[in-house]
Amino acid sequence: MPLSTSHDKIRLKLSMLWIFVVANYLYCDVLSLMDPPFLRALLQGGPPGLTMTESFLLYAGFLMEIPMAMIVVSRLLEHRANRWLNLVAASLMTMVQIGSFWMGTGPTLHYVFFSAVEIGTLLVIAFTAWHWKPSSDREISNNTPIAQVQA
Repeated sequence: MPLSTSHDKIRLKLSMLWIFVVANYLYCDVLSLMDPPFLRALLQGGPPGLTMTESFLLYAGFLMEIPMAMIVVSRLLEHRANRWLNLVAASLMTMVQIGSFWMGTGPTLHYVFFSAVEIGTLLVIAFTAWHWKPSSDREISNNTPIAQVQA
């Protein structure tokens, strides 16, 4: 199914970027579970200065729901709301990712690597949303005959 408007292409791009960010979050977390000092800290209740309570886990769940919801939201919302939600979500998640460097046991090499990829992708999302302009009165579909466009 061909994408019919530039808005469709931008929606797809934003959705795919959010999928990429979520996949990086998940794989970084999987690798973190293989890090012996981090795993020992988790088994003892959490990294230093960070207690794994039900409230903390619920908050973390809410936070991670944002990028997962943006996968769908980016495809469904109209331009204005879509643009602003992508800007806000990407900015918030960038601040959270940067702030995570000062939590727990400190960043490991794999965590720094994945964080750089995640922050870079979030910046691309914000840049794409920021530069996403409203369309003219009508978009030209790939299937629209030239005669109709010129009329």
